[in-house]
Amino acid sequence: MNPYIASLRLRTLPLSMSGIILGSLLAPQQNWLVFALAICTTLSLQILSNLSNELGDAQKGTDTEQQERQAYGLQAGTITEKQIKGMIRLFLGLCVVFGTALIYSAFGTLFSLQSIGFFALGLLAIIGAVTYTLGKHSYGYMGLGDLGVFLFFGLLSTMGAYYLQTLSITWQIFCFGAAIGFPCVGVLNLNNIRDMQNDRAHGKHTFASLLGQTGGRIYHTCLLIACLLIFVLYGHYWTLCILPVWAWHLWFVWTHTEKLDKQMPILMFSTLIVSILAIF
Repeated sequence: MNPYIASLRLRTLPLSMSGIILGSLLAPQQNWLVFALAICTTLSLQILSNLSNELGDAQKGTDTEQQERQAYGLQAGTITEKQIKGMIRLFLGLCVVFGTALIYSAFGTLFSLQSIGFFALGLLAIIGAVTYTLGKHSYGYMGLGDLGVFLFFGLLSTMGAYYLQTLSITWQIFCFGAAIGFPCVGVLNLNNIRDMQNDRAHGKHTFASLLGQTGGRIYHTCLLIACLLIFVLYGHYWTLCILPVWAWHLWFVWTHTEKLDKQMPILMFSTLIVSILAIF
């Protein structure tokens, strides 16, 4: 695979769309231009996060000893730090362009209180994407990655998309944002269970490393159960169609200590499917 394409980590992109799809399509009516721009913005943010994560881990030496996971450009030596910094600047620019177009399309102006508020949220999302592992005070190394994913992939993504369509927020959409945030956190938790020994060796403190192997798996199970429980409590029973997949996924996570990397795309795509099933 082209090293530039590999560093984009395209398999993560369905996960970033889940909250946008859920929040947008639960709205009574859809502005499809706003929806398309929201998808472009979140994809740009996800790729920006992936590239910054690769650079941050490479600079800290965290990726050098990992065997199970795929080696991306910097770790494999197929692209340079200068090249990946150029890619980061490119997708940072795309975040600004798509985000600005999104705000203008939703509100008809860039200077209203609502527009300024979403500019602030967009800036916060960019900072969150870049500083997960990059920089001296990266929050991913301080055990706050799970909280960041829950806020950005769950609450902000779902509630923001719904507000852009309806100019309103409900308690129910907050709960749905939390629900879709749980399996998104589960993807990060699975990643951290897989990399636990390596992370500890390089001073990367994750919630999974704090909980340990068994605690991390219990936490993982609770995240997926909580997601389905919220949707079922609100009458979205179609989400239970994913139960056989998640039951098999949890069985694999509990019975295997290796090959967890292959479970991440399964959880990512199934989370996207849950967000679609929750619309009905």
